[in-house]
Amino acid sequence: MAPDPSRATGVDASRPSVARMYDYYLGGKDNFEVDRAAAQAMMASVPESVQMVASNRAFLVRAVRYLAAEAGIRQFLDIGSGLPTRQNVHEVARAAAPDSRVVYVDHDPLAVAHGQALLAVDRNTRYIHGDLREPGRILDDPQVRALIDFDRPVAVLVVATLHFIGDQDDPAGILRRLRERMAPGSYLVISHILDDPRPHEIGRILKAAGAPAWYPRTPEQILPFFEGFELIGPGLELLPRWRPPGSAPDDARPDDGAEELRWQAAAVGRR
Repeated sequence: MAPDPSRATGVDASRPSVARMYDYYLGGKDNFEVDRAAAQAMMASVPESVQMVASNRAFLVRAVRYLAAEAGIRQFLDIGSGLPTRQNVHEVARAAAPDSRVVYVDHDPLAVAHGQALLAVDRNTRYIHGDLREPGRILDDPQVRALIDFDRPVAVLVVATLHFIGDQDDPAGILRRLRERMAPGSYLVISHILDDPRPHEIGRILKAAGAPAWYPRTPEQILPFFEGFELIGPGLELLPRWRPPGSAPDDARPDDGAEELRWQAAAVGRR
């Protein structure tokens, strides 16, 4: 059953939400008719958009698994996390390290309300309302500080979020403020839409539907976001090419669909 907007304070059911569209793409039920209509319009114009969402989720799972199982990270701050769905960060991390602590952050009131209800009895997981454009408020939030010790390594995940931050909001400056609070040995995880005619078509559809604008960027524009971080292999790559199953750490060998999904890139950097 679709959620009742009246039960989530501050939810605007008249405009599509990217988080709820993402939920619809992944087969979730926490979305409204306006979200489904916008997602269906996008699928009609850009059929690859469904595969793009799935590929982004698969990258997130691989990155978190690497951080927990190989890099020894036990603290995760997931900014722009969206609605809770299958293979959430805390589930993937705890499969490798049961003591992992996770704070999810999103500015969509429905995502926050749903996440808080789902994780209400989980002492090592929190879900807070926050906006990436206000990193100081996120970092100083009491719930974040209760779980995340910034004197120890932490993984900050900014997955499929930065392309909704325009240059006027200084995304490099936002990441710099996050980096300044991250201890040596911390990691930054980013996935981002690339500058290509097809993503611009998606942006047109989102704008026409009333969803937030997005800002595709070139690899040369994305790489400076990792200032102060050393990229781990294979560096900034198309999503399916970032450590596909069975590959060596520095192997950028594409798996099926890499050529079709050439509009999203991702990387993981170590401070």
